[in-house]
Amino acid sequence: MSARIIPVAAILFAFAAPAVAETPAANVEPPLGMEPGAMQPVMDQAIFAHAIFNQLEGRWNGSNTQFRWDGQGWIGTDYDKLWIKSEGTLQSNGTLDDGQQQFLYSRAVTTYFDLQGGLRSDIDSRPTRNWAALGIQGLAPYFFDLELTGFVSGEGHLAGKLQASYDLLLTQRLILQPQIELNIYSKADPARLVGAGYSDIDTGLRLRYEYTRTFAPYLGVVYEGKFGQTAIFARQAGESTGDFRFAFGVRVWF
Repeated sequence: MSARIIPVAAILFAFAAPAVAETPAANVEPPLGMEPGAMQPVMDQAIFAHAIFNQLEGRWNGSNTQFRWDGQGWIGTDYDKLWIKSEGTLQSNGTLDDGQQQFLYSRAVTTYFDLQGGLRSDIDSRPTRNWAALGIQGLAPYFFDLELTGFVSGEGHLAGKLQASYDLLLTQRLILQPQIELNIYSKADPARLVGAGYSDIDTGLRLRYEYTRTFAPYLGVVYEGKFGQTAIFARQAGESTGDFRFAFGVRVWF
């Protein structure tokens, strides 16, 4: 009888051992500051920082050159961030055009988009203008980087800006990027050579080579165009209303 009991007991022990091993020990102490049995919090409150210049480039049309920059940086958590955005164009005669600086707070509202609000200041060689800003920024379907922002000035002027770009990977290091920026205004501002309606476009096609993810020189072609009243103001000031330029520069981030 005892000879039959021993094999049966061995089989039951073999099945019970894994279950015992998978059962958490009842006397394991929770992390410091947590109640027994409580779930550990999601670690999404760490503070990070990031900055990128998508455009640090010279532009040449055969007769004169420009230096163009367009960059942004943020500091914050996965959900809440403080942003600084800056762009402008330094002309060959030393004047600064299209100088825009934005100081924004953003809150993640979906997996792919942030809602942003804050202040925009137009600071360049023309009279300074200040605007309240509200918009969205994120990754649209088909992996388009998209920024859509509305502005209102203290004088009651309204404005809107659309920026979009797309990275087409030819290889793991060679990337073709189409890019576009559109601006519209509700009222004319002759002092800044800005007309009402569809104002201007800045678009281009750039081919970059990523030596590393943080450093990528590029070549490209860009087009700067002015329309409607803005084009009239530009002609009166002796400026071009449409210009193709060869671009060469570097994209950096850290």
